[in-house]
Amino acid sequence: MKKFFKIVFLSLILVVISAAAFLYYIFMSPNISLRKKEQPYVFIATGSAYEKAIASADTTIEIKSRFTFELASKLLNYRQRVHAGRYKVYTGMSNLALIKLLRSGIQSPVNLVFNTIRTKEQFAERIGQQLETSTDSLMMLLNDNKFLTGFGLNTISSLTLFIPNTYELFWNTSAIRFFERMKNEHEKFWSEERMQKASAIGLSPTEISVLASIIEQETQQTDEKPLLAGVYLNRLKKNMKLEADPTLVFALGDFSIKRVLSEYKEIDSPYNTYKNYGLPPGPICIPSIASIDAVLDRVSHRYLYFCAKDDFSGYHVFASTYEQHQINARRFHSVLNRRGIRK
Repeated sequence: MKKFFKIVFLSLILVVISAAAFLYYIFMSPNISLRKKEQPYVFIATGSAYEKAIASADTTIEIKSRFTFELASKLLNYRQRVHAGRYKVYTGMSNLALIKLLRSGIQSPVNLVFNTIRTKEQFAERIGQQLETSTDSLMMLLNDNKFLTGFGLNTISSLTLFIPNTYELFWNTSAIRFFERMKNEHEKFWSEERMQKASAIGLSPTEISVLASIIEQETQQTDEKPLLAGVYLNRLKKNMKLEADPTLVFALGDFSIKRVLSEYKEIDSPYNTYKNYGLPPGPICIPSIASIDAVLDRVSHRYLYFCAKDDFSGYHVFASTYEQHQINARRFHSVLNRRGIRK
């Protein structure tokens, strides 16, 4: 009898050990490898069922034993707990580690970046490349006056909502949620100090951004931007036309133009500041923080004109009189002609 119980006991131990080994094999043994080292993220689209989620994961990872993964998914109830998002994975993950991550909904956020944006189309495309939301969805909202009214904007001023920076967002942030987040960031950016500076100038934050967009396209030299802002503000105070070349380039829609010709100044457009007084109706790009602050911290002076330096340093020469400006302009145009830059 003792021998019988001993055999039963040893058999039970063997069963337990075998079961433990089997469970370890299913849940804990490495079963995942990256298809490409530079692509360590799994993207699960919003509304995905289990089959679609795994198909999406397959583009990033290779599941060595599909049988054990499917079994583990059933035992861990992943089929009923699929969450959209962007998840960081690594070679050597076990079924348990991967399934716990995917069903947790704990994503790796995207560091969303946008700058040097000229048009709404460019902006929607840039954001659509970084988030799940589509370019079309973003464009629909950028062109929806009723929607934009809730943000104090319209289809012409809509780009002034966005302050170029790096933002941490979840990949599956919807287009509407994205706008709401950007509104919060806009409100934080326009602090009491910045609002007071804008009030002292006599312009609204939207108008500051429109002027800053011109500054953005006039120069890449950050230290010169407050001087340029001073020129344009002087012109506005004297009710002079801004006569800003970048507004003509925007009106023409040809951003390859290097030289603004006299014929361009005749274009019929509300963005033609050679024909129209005051600021253009909307921004000609999304201005950087440096350009916005340059307007707010403009340098006070008596200059009314400026022209690019003939050394092509990216800096400008300034003038208080039209006569001196003409001398500066002829010098610069002479260099353009010598270099064969016609347009």
